[in-house]
Amino acid sequence: MIIIDTRSYKDYSIEHIPGAVNLDLFYYHWSDTSKEGMKAFDMEMQKLLSYVGITSEKKVVFYDEVSGMSAARGVWLLLYFSHPQVYMLDGGMKKWKSEGFPLEIKTNGFKPSRFSGKINKDITVGYEYIKKNLNKIKLVDARSKEEFDGTIIRAARSGHIPNAINIDWNHNIREDGTMKDSKSLFGLYQRILPDDEIVTYCQGGYRAANSFLALKKLGFKNVKVYLGSWGEWGNRLELPVN
Repeated sequence: MIIIDTRSYKDYSIEHIPGAVNLDLFYYHWSDTSKEGMKAFDMEMQKLLSYVGITSEKKVVFYDEVSGMSAARGVWLLLYFSHPQVYMLDGGMKKWKSEGFPLEIKTNGFKPSRFSGKINKDITVGYEYIKKNLNKIKLVDARSKEEFDGTIIRAARSGHIPNAINIDWNHNIREDGTMKDSKSLFGLYQRILPDDEIVTYCQGGYRAANSFLALKKLGFKNVKVYLGSWGEWGNRLELPVN
């Protein structure tokens, strides 16, 4: 098993789960979902996952401070490469520490491998697909209300993708850091129907990955992450916004 701490190296160096390696996934934003851009993404991510030491035989557990967005991004990334055994530690470090489990300080090195996986195109879409299917898909914007409304601007343009509904990813998480139970999550996502084709997005595809996992936990079958998210959409001036 490989345990991956997705927090900053500063946090990791203070204390972490014994045996964990550190990979701060927040460094790996991607804002080009064109055909060429995704080819480059596939190559870069396979190199990164090889460096960490992941192989098809390894169980991989990602964790964050809570059941957070970086750990969720790690899980989504390995699902994207059709990895059979990937998990998020529910509650992350917050829950681990509250339960009194052991911690360590020493840094653990990577044991590089040669990672490869079959691309699962069923869990991601690019901007071109969204533009063509705006009236067919259910878009879930996982950002804050202020980003959605456009009072906080983090791209060339403010606002959101037309027809999107805003469900802040923070509402997926309990106070103890764990993912909410199914009943609470169903209440949160009650506007979504079982047969909907769902696409989650945020600013860079991290919060969207957490919402992706929440929706999969609820049993929704057709859920995808828009990897480029608002970091791409909001900066492509030819794309429509609300």
